[in-house]
Amino acid sequence: MPKAAAAAGQRAPAVDVRQLTRRFGEVTAVDHVTLRVERGQVFGLLGSNGAGKTTLIKMLTTLLPPSEGEAFVAGASILAEPAKVRQRIGYVPQMVSADGSLTGRENLLFSARLYGIAARSRRQRICDALAFMGLEDAADRLVKTYSGGMIRRLELAQSMMHRPEVLFLDEPTIGLDPLARHAVWDRLRALRRDFGMTVLLTTHDMEEAETLCDTLAILHLGRVAVSGPPSELSAAISPEATLDDVFAYHCGTSIDSGGRIADTRGARATARRLR
Repeated sequence: MPKAAAAAGQRAPAVDVRQLTRRFGEVTAVDHVTLRVERGQVFGLLGSNGAGKTTLIKMLTTLLPPSEGEAFVAGASILAEPAKVRQRIGYVPQMVSADGSLTGRENLLFSARLYGIAARSRRQRICDALAFMGLEDAADRLVKTYSGGMIRRLELAQSMMHRPEVLFLDEPTIGLDPLARHAVWDRLRALRRDFGMTVLLTTHDMEEAETLCDTLAILHLGRVAVSGPPSELSAAISPEATLDDVFAYHCGTSIDSGGRIADTRGARATARRLR
């Protein structure tokens, strides 16, 4: 039995990352990252394109095996117990994942089956998810007619129907207008308040990071440059420092911040689809 048993207790963190590393050939995308996400927290990952945020998320959601290291998510090892990890998490990728050729209700039904929600419970879970995300009136419309904010709320509904312990979000509000962005923030706050859900998200939006996150970790060149509550990170720079200042201090001010062309294409495609 792996040491995951120790992470199963109530006092164990929701996410416990230990020297996690991922290499692609000679390139080290994530370099011996160690961090803890406490239960019930909203934890934010900041970093330039190519800093390793999405690669780290993919390892924690078992979509990508690590080259070295270990992590425990909701008390289960990503190496020894990947099926348990997948049962206990929700995941909304950066790219749009809802099927535009289906209605909102049909998308949720597909997700309910995928997550193994019992047939006798599916109808109520779907109705509850639609109500929680404010999508009842649009439930039977094709998703391709939804606004960007509605699509993101539908994807959140899909990811939370099975009541995951940890919800992973990769750039959840990319491409959204301010009203839609704030609507998504409201739903994320409600998920924590009503379900005690732990949320780990990546973002480039400093307002989002400061407004939503209890704790931040800034990744730079695959490593954790600094971590802590947003206010403490700012205060460590100067009394007047903003998170933009913190980011610049730890990641540099160079325009050429790295990242693969596929990352840029994916982000642009998502932004276009969510407009």
